[in-house]
Amino acid sequence: MSASSALDTIAAAYRDAEGVAARLRAEGRAVLRVIGSDAPLPLLRAAGFAPVRMAPRPEMATPSADALLGPSTGRRRAHHLVELLLDPAMTDPVLFTRADAEQAQVFSAIRENARLQGLGLGVPGPRKATLLDLLHIDRPSSRRYNEARLAQLREWLTAEGGRAFTEEDLAREADTADAVNALLRDLDALRPRFSGTQMLQCLGAAAILPPEELLPLLRALHDESASLPEATGRPVLLAGSPQETDLHYAAIEAEGLRIVGEVQDWGMTRAARPAPRTMAEWADPAYAVPVAAAQSAALAQQALEMAGRRGIERILHLTVDGDEAAPWTLAALRSALPSHEILALQSALGDTGKLALSLRGEEPPRPAAPKPQTAPSTPRLRSRKVLQASASSGDYQRAWFASVREQVAQGSPFAVVNANAPQEILRALGVPFAVNQWWASIVAAKQQSGRYRRLLRGRNYPTDAEAYSAQGLAAALDHDAEQAPWGGLPRPDFVQAIASSDATPGIFEAWAGESGAAPYLYERTVDPRWEIETRWWDALPHRWDEVLEPARLDLLVSELRDVIAAVEKRTGHPFDEARFVEVMNLVNEQEEYYRKTRDLIARTVPAPIGLVDSMPATMVPQWHRGTEWARDAARALYEEVAARAAEGLGAVAEEKVRLMWVGRGLWSNTAFYQKWEDSHGAVFVWSMYLSLAADGYIRSFDADGTGGRDPLRALAARFLTMGDELRMPSWAAPWHVHEAETHGVHGAVALSDADPFVLRALAAAGIPVLELGVDNYALDRADGADLEARIAAFIEGPCMQMAEARRKAVA
Repeated sequence: MSASSALDTIAAAYRDAEGVAARLRAEGRAVLRVIGSDAPLPLLRAAGFAPVRMAPRPEMATPSADALLGPSTGRRRAHHLVELLLDPAMTDPVLFTRADAEQAQVFSAIRENARLQGLGLGVPGPRKATLLDLLHIDRPSSRRYNEARLAQLREWLTAEGGRAFTEEDLAREADTADAVNALLRDLDALRPRFSGTQMLQCLGAAAILPPEELLPLLRALHDESASLPEATGRPVLLAGSPQETDLHYAAIEAEGLRIVGEVQDWGMTRAARPAPRTMAEWADPAYAVPVAAAQSAALAQQALEMAGRRGIERILHLTVDGDEAAPWTLAALRSALPSHEILALQSALGDTGKLALSLRGEEPPRPAAPKPQTAPSTPRLRSRKVLQASASSGDYQRAWFASVREQVAQGSPFAVVNANAPQEILRALGVPFAVNQWWASIVAAKQQSGRYRRLLRGRNYPTDAEAYSAQGLAAALDHDAEQAPWGGLPRPDFVQAIASSDATPGIFEAWAGESGAAPYLYERTVDPRWEIETRWWDALPHRWDEVLEPARLDLLVSELRDVIAAVEKRTGHPFDEARFVEVMNLVNEQEEYYRKTRDLIARTVPAPIGLVDSMPATMVPQWHRGTEWARDAARALYEEVAARAAEGLGAVAEEKVRLMWVGRGLWSNTAFYQKWEDSHGAVFVWSMYLSLAADGYIRSFDADGTGGRDPLRALAARFLTMGDELRMPSWAAPWHVHEAETHGVHGAVALSDADPFVLRALAAAGIPVLELGVDNYALDRADGADLEARIAAFIEGPCMQMAEARRKAVA
C-alpha cells in the first residue's frame, strides 16, 4: 500500500467515525461508542468491544438536540454530540468520560431524557450509557476512587455483552496499543513529511479504527514516507482547546503555517506513554490527564520543551467553542515562553473564517454596533428593605469584614473558599475565611467589575471564562486600597475549591501563584448511575447515607482529612472534634429556620417579602454558617417574616403576580426586583438562595459516628451534590418545578446560566418562562428600555393571564 493511499484511508475513517461504527457493527463486532480523551481503549478491547470515538460533527444540523436542550447560546459542541446520540440509528452502548465538565452534563442530559421517556416525555434516544468518572489529581484518595469506578465499568461492560477479562488480556491489549503508539511516535519524528492535519488524523484514528486495521496503515505510511512531498510552511506549535475535528488544523495550515507539535488532548501526548497493563495502572490519576484537569504550568512546560526540541518560535493558543479551561492556560504559556511569539486565537466549532482572518493579521468583521444603552424609564433607585434582619445582616457583614482585615494585619491566617467548598472545617479550626462568590457580589455592588476585568486582562487572564469566580484572583492584583471594595480582600494563606468547572483549576492555580496561598482543589465527582433519586430535597436531609454512593463519600472524607492536616500543620490550630460537632449542629439549626421561612413565603398570599429582603437576609448568614450569630440571624428572619404574614403585610400592597428568578442574583442592582412591584404588583417570591439553603444543606448525623453517619461524613454529603441542584439534569428540573408549584408562581424569569431542562420542565408544567439571554453581569449593560419592555410584556401577558385563571379557578 502506498503512503498516500494509507493517508486517504486514515483520513476517511477520521472524518466518518459513524461509518466505521456501522461497518464494524455489520461485521458482527460489538461496537461501543466513546466520548472522552481519557477513555481506557485497551481495557474496552480486552472486554471484547470495538471502541469507536464519538466527536462533534459541526456540519450537521441539530434539530433534535435543540428540541431537547433548547437553543444554543454560543457553545455548539454539546448540541452536536447530543444530535448524534439521538440518532435512531445509534443503537450502540455509549461510554462517557469526564475529560471535561460538559461531558458530564451531556451524559446527565441523556440520562434525564431516558427518564422522561419513561414518563411519556422526552425524545427517542439511547438507554445504554454510562459515565466513567476518572479523577486526575494525583492523590491516593483519587486512585482508590478510580479503582472503584473501573470495577463498576468492568461490571457494566459484562452486562452489555462484553466478556470477562484477565490481567493477561489487559497486558496483551496494552502491547498492541504500545505498538500503535510506537509507530505514531515514529511518524511524528518524520515531520515535515506529514502535515499537522495528517498527524492529527493518525492520532484520532487510533481511537476509531481497530488496531489490526490501523497498524498496517501506519506501517505503510512509515515505510513509504519518502514518497510523500515534504510539507511546507512556517513551523508552529498549537496549544489550547482539545481538537476533536481537523477543521482548525486544516484552516491554520491553509494559511501557510505547519503544525509540528501540539499540547492538546488529541495530540502526541496520547502516544507518549506506555499503555497501562493492569487495572491498578489504569487507576493512576496521572495517566492521560486532559487539559481541563491539567495544571497550566505543566502544560506550559510541555510547550517549552517541545518548542525547544523542534526549534519552534511561534505558538498558537487556540480556544474553541467557548472552552473555559483553555483560556486559563494562556498566562502560564506566556510566562514560560517570554521570548516566543504567542498568538491568542478564538474560533467557533464549525466556522474557521474568523480564525483565518486573525492568522492573516486582518481584523475580523466586527459585529453590528449594539444599540446605545438606554437609561431605564425611571431612575435607578436604592432597594427598599422592610426587614430588620436584612439591614442588620449587612451591618454585621461590614463589621465582621473589618475585624477580619484587622486580624490578618496582626498575623492571623486567612482563607478564601468557593461557595461549594466545605467551609465548616475552617470554622472548627478557627481560621477566618471569606467566600469567593460573596466577594464577587461585593465587587459587583461596588461597581468595580470593570476595573477588575482590566486587572485580569493586564496579567493575560481571561475576563469571560467564569468571570464571577475570578474576582478573588483579581483582588490579588488590586493594589489600590482607596478603590478596593471594603478596603480590599486580604491576601489569603489558603484558597480552596471543588473542581466543579473547567475554569476552576486554572483560576485557583493562578490565584495561588499570584498570592502565595496554599491551594487545595477537592475533586469533583459525578453520580454515574442510570437511575438516581430525583426528589432529593426529601431524601437527602436525613437519608443521605442511603441515597449517595459510598465511593463518593469516602473520597471527600479523605480529602477533608487531608485539608485538616495541612491547615493544622501550617497554622498550628488544632482540629477540635467537639467544636466541629457544635458547628455542624448550628448549621443544621440555621437551615431548618430557612426551611420554615421558605415554606411560609410559599404558602402565604400576599408574599410577606420579596427577593430584596430574602436574598441578603439569607446569604450573609450563610457565609457565616456554624456560628451562633448566623443561627440567630436565620431565626430572626423567620420570626420577622412570620409576624408580617400574621398581620397580612405583603411585599406589595396589592399582589397580582408571583414571579420566580432562575439564575444568579442581581447583587449590583437588587432594586430591579422591586421595580415590578411598584409598576405591576408583581413580586419575585423565589430565588435559588433561600430555597437552596432550605433544601440543600441539612444533613443529620450521629455525633458518635454510629452507623456510618459521623459528622465529617455528613459534611461530605452536604457538599457532594452542591451545584447539581441548580444546573444538573435530573436534579435541577424536578426541584424547580416543585418550588414553582409550591410557591404558586405565575411566571419564571431566567438568566442565560439556567439549565435548559429546568426551563423546559417549567414550561411543561404550565409555568410561563421568559429567557433574558444574558448573565447577571451583562444585565446591567443591556438595553434598559428593551429589557423593561420585554419583562413588562411578559408580566402583562402570560403571567397576568395565568394569575387570573387561577383566581377564577379558586372562586
